[in-house]
Amino acid sequence: MTEQRISQHLLPDSASILDGRLVIGGCDVEELTRTYGTPLFVYDEDHIRARCREAVAAFDGKVAYASKAFLCTAMAKLVHEEGMAIDVSTGGELFVALHAGVPPGSLVLHGNNKSESELTRALEVNIGRIVVDSWDEIRRIEQLVEKGHDAPRVLIRVNPGIEAHTHEYLKTGVADSKFGFPMADGVAADAISYVRESPSFVFLGVHAHIGSQVFDAKSYAMAIDALAPFVVASGASEFSIGGGLGVAYVSGESSVSIADWAAVVKTSCLRNGIDAIVHAEPGRSIVASSAVTAYTVGTVKTIPGVRTYVAVDGGMSDNPRPVLYGSGYEAFRATDADAERSLTVHIVGKHCESGDIIIRDAAVPADLAVGDILCTPVTGAYGHAMGSNYNKVLRPAVVFVARGKARLVIERESYSALISRDVG
Repeated sequence: MTEQRISQHLLPDSASILDGRLVIGGCDVEELTRTYGTPLFVYDEDHIRARCREAVAAFDGKVAYASKAFLCTAMAKLVHEEGMAIDVSTGGELFVALHAGVPPGSLVLHGNNKSESELTRALEVNIGRIVVDSWDEIRRIEQLVEKGHDAPRVLIRVNPGIEAHTHEYLKTGVADSKFGFPMADGVAADAISYVRESPSFVFLGVHAHIGSQVFDAKSYAMAIDALAPFVVASGASEFSIGGGLGVAYVSGESSVSIADWAAVVKTSCLRNGIDAIVHAEPGRSIVASSAVTAYTVGTVKTIPGVRTYVAVDGGMSDNPRPVLYGSGYEAFRATDADAERSLTVHIVGKHCESGDIIIRDAAVPADLAVGDILCTPVTGAYGHAMGSNYNKVLRPAVVFVARGKARLVIERESYSALISRDVG
């Protein structure tokens, strides 16, 4: 396999290749690694802002960033500055968003198993919306309101039974799912009727999410066609289609823009008589292609007649998606990003797992050597966010770059941090 220069559409908006060197936000990536070390997540701040603005315009301001894709204080501040609400799904995500100064009214609480303490905190701060997911959650909220909390504004998450074209583990709208009230057998309708009549809730509308990494906008049209009679009958004043818009990870993949996705959603709602305010919750499409991960090559091991393994100083601890979903990526050298990539290798991590493979059959320069900086693009979503300390590997640093300047937003973890909660 021989590949040429990495496809520009896989790189952040501001990325350029100058004299062969990768530059993002006016910053030379290889030089950044000298300052901040590796592995290193490099985010194009202006790229993120542009996607936020596109989403806000496309959905008339009724759009929340799905923070599970990537969240830190700087990220929460950025998306709030750009006019997006923020979707949080745990007490931890709620804490970070509040710590960043995001008004509680701009937050939406998700989750299929919200604890009493998480719901209590949400009610204490008067969170903007709670997306209710189960009968157990309904009972928990009722008990909290009976103790004196104000009734929350809620949407009911329904499971439409839609088969989206994506990985099995990313399908959330199919009949067999842990998320939402199924529309089948009238379960979702019963939940809405109950909540509408209960003084413990302020019913606003319906929420549905058909899955993640969905490339075909027709899947959303199909979902809305199926949901429309239900949404209209519910009397919903708000209708959220969730998120899940796919992004390209490798050459040959493509996806519709946020604006085109919104057009399909809004047109489908109008066609089906849904006059509720339409909401959406993009995450991956906001942040995924805004970042690259830079690694240092540690070993190049050739097994004659078998394959070559290139091991880097990260792995499944900073990008678990290949292990979880078999996700594909590409790689290139930061110092000659436009070089021919004629050598086929497995790029692997440093963990004690045979399955710790970042890229299978990756195309890299034939002279790739120990000490080289190897980059994987489209790592802005579900890399750092899903990372771990497996093998006690330190979590990577994160920098935001823009207009020739880099700012550290997450420090590299220290060894002392590994035992900060270890009380022995």
